[in-house]
Amino acid sequence: MEIKAVISRIISSYKTSIVLLLIYAVGLAFATLFEKHFGTLAAKMMFYYSPLFLLLQFFLVINLVSVTIKYRLYKTSSWGFIVTHAAFIIILAGALTTHLFSEEGTIHIRENETSDRMLIQTNRGDNFHTLPFSLELKKFTLTRYPGSSSPSSFESTLIIHVDGKSEERKVSMNNILDIKGYRLFQASYDTDEKGTVLSVNKDVAGRNITYTGYCMLVVGFILCFVRKDSRLRQLSRRLKQLKNTPAQLFLILILSTISLSANTHKDSSNIVDALQKNKASVEHAALFGALPMQSRDGRMEPINTFSSEILRKLHSSNTMGELNSDQFLISLLTFSEMWIHVPFISNKNNDIAAYYKLTEKELAYIELFDENGNYKLQDKLEEAFNKPQNMRNKFDKDLIKLDERVNIFHQLVNFKMLNIFPKENDPNHKWYSPGDDLSEFPTKDSVFVSNAMTQYLKNVQTGLQTGDWEKAEEMLVKINIYQQEKSNTLEINQKKIKAEVTYNNLDIFRLCKKFYLILGGILLAISFTSFFRKQKWVIWTTRFLTAAISICLLFHIFGMGMRWYIAGYAPWSNSYETMIYVSSICVLGGLVFVRQNPIIFALATLFGGIILFVSGLNWMDPQISPLVPVLKSPWLMIHVAVIVAAYGFFGISFLLGITNTVMLLIQKKNKSSVLSNNIQEFSIVNEMSLLIGIALMTIGTFLGAVWANESWGRYWGWDPKETWALITIVVYAIVTHLRLIKQWNKLWLFNLLSAIAFLTVLMTYFGVNYYLSGMHSYG
Repeated sequence: MEIKAVISRIISSYKTSIVLLLIYAVGLAFATLFEKHFGTLAAKMMFYYSPLFLLLQFFLVINLVSVTIKYRLYKTSSWGFIVTHAAFIIILAGALTTHLFSEEGTIHIRENETSDRMLIQTNRGDNFHTLPFSLELKKFTLTRYPGSSSPSSFESTLIIHVDGKSEERKVSMNNILDIKGYRLFQASYDTDEKGTVLSVNKDVAGRNITYTGYCMLVVGFILCFVRKDSRLRQLSRRLKQLKNTPAQLFLILILSTISLSANTHKDSSNIVDALQKNKASVEHAALFGALPMQSRDGRMEPINTFSSEILRKLHSSNTMGELNSDQFLISLLTFSEMWIHVPFISNKNNDIAAYYKLTEKELAYIELFDENGNYKLQDKLEEAFNKPQNMRNKFDKDLIKLDERVNIFHQLVNFKMLNIFPKENDPNHKWYSPGDDLSEFPTKDSVFVSNAMTQYLKNVQTGLQTGDWEKAEEMLVKINIYQQEKSNTLEINQKKIKAEVTYNNLDIFRLCKKFYLILGGILLAISFTSFFRKQKWVIWTTRFLTAAISICLLFHIFGMGMRWYIAGYAPWSNSYETMIYVSSICVLGGLVFVRQNPIIFALATLFGGIILFVSGLNWMDPQISPLVPVLKSPWLMIHVAVIVAAYGFFGISFLLGITNTVMLLIQKKNKSSVLSNNIQEFSIVNEMSLLIGIALMTIGTFLGAVWANESWGRYWGWDPKETWALITIVVYAIVTHLRLIKQWNKLWLFNLLSAIAFLTVLMTYFGVNYYLSGMHSYG
């Protein structure tokens, strides 16, 4: 009986819950590293679908039920807790049902062929399953972005033969086809575009159970936030009590400041001086930058956007000396024979510079060729490209990047890449550069396209000599008229072009970064002053700074809105955009808590500025690109918006956790109690922010699962991004549940762990993108 009592006590212990969750998180993390080296299938067999992992999840469910019964949580009106945790059990039950009883495979059909066989791949090999219907591919259609090879959408026109009847239906990405309990998804296609590959999934029971769990999860979190007895409401009441407690407050916080300085490369050579002096006027460069062009991925954009991207790519900067990006591009096209001698092409790998005897950090194009005109990088480049991607070292990767910059420069000076000339009645909607093959153009058009840029650059030289830019501007007008007359297959949205030029010139997020760092720093200093004496000027200055930061936040949101309008989709589809979004949420989250304590808002504002600073680093790509077909889903906007909003609240908790940890250390050394009120206040806000963050993270993750199921027929494929999102949820669940264990309910432990837990957010966002492999790997 004693052994049985001990087992029962262990099973129904909160400590057991924490230990099981910790083992689960560590196991998942190790599995993603194993997957990187040995592949997804091996990771699934060794970890995700192994009996040990299934047993661990079973113990988690048993522990949750036992804790609920032991502590009679069903009688304490903790309905938010009960519904939320019951939802997880139902979701796991749905996942188990899917794992045991679902059917999943692919079907490959060529045009005018019929098939009723689904290929199922397992660890035991491939086998075929006969479907209760047959599919005939009438036509496969691939639509590309105008003038590029990037797919915009693809769909299959099918004739469904079922129960003696035939019906024509279409299936495309994010457009599912349901037949007799089976769901068909557009997965891929043959290279000759005459065949289609469809994903087939049958999981009616699993889907219904899982979706029920998702709905319960949302209801549970709502109850956790709105009920009077919820943890969030309890924390809010405690915070109000603390605010009404008179106490002399004193705060000592040591902040490290990072001096961000830009190193300007100075070259006193005559060539550089001549190029800097002989530059197009700002007004003329702006007219040149406003001219529409077609990007490599088919998007219509102003030359200003293209020139900015090119300059960042080549020179890792937004300016080249005194030249802005448009002036730089005009100068490069006009004086290409001079630019080949200028060391401005970025190369940060000193080993490459030493190996080839190149100028460090920045090199000239001409340095890359020997006396016989041979390309110095060729041999090592071939070796690098022949290696698998995961076997390439830093030298290989940086050499490939350098070669890309060299190719860009080479194409530009040969009048390529600048796609400003449409071909009339072109079914592919492609625009051309003066240096492209123009043999298919009508003779008259070919002559104009070939000569227009040459004539324009001659007029530029005249303008540089005389200061009269009239002829050069007239040539730009002629090119623009030609564009409007010949682009009859593709509409040029002049409003969007102008909006994009304005967006580029405003440089909204760079300005917001500066204001957040400056205003947040001043607010932090003023907030410290308020602890010594509550003077009127301090109160009014705090209010003014709060209003100024709020205006900056509105400007930030306005910039996101402009990007949304220009791109045509929600601006959180890549690493750069999500960082911009996280920054806004972080500042907004701090604004929510400003009434509790302005220091929280100051820290959140500073953190928002730091995030914008990181987003502006050279390895971040701010380019607006067309979406791949699978991302053209409303689920993308909802899923990413919610899950990235969670990162903002986790960021606030990270800052509060660090601040409180420092304050606790100071209090311990000084044996003083004057900081206790502040520490408690910050800890309460920290926990409130964590609760909001974990709710958003959980809902956002499972919204992603719904998106995956509606787009390609599975909720969860143990992709590293999915797995690390789950690890983040589990880790923050551990942090927020430590208070249930008396020995572990310590302020220092909670605050320290709330800061350490942010490492999982960084791994989910950066580590997976740039280190691990998978569908969400961007690096």
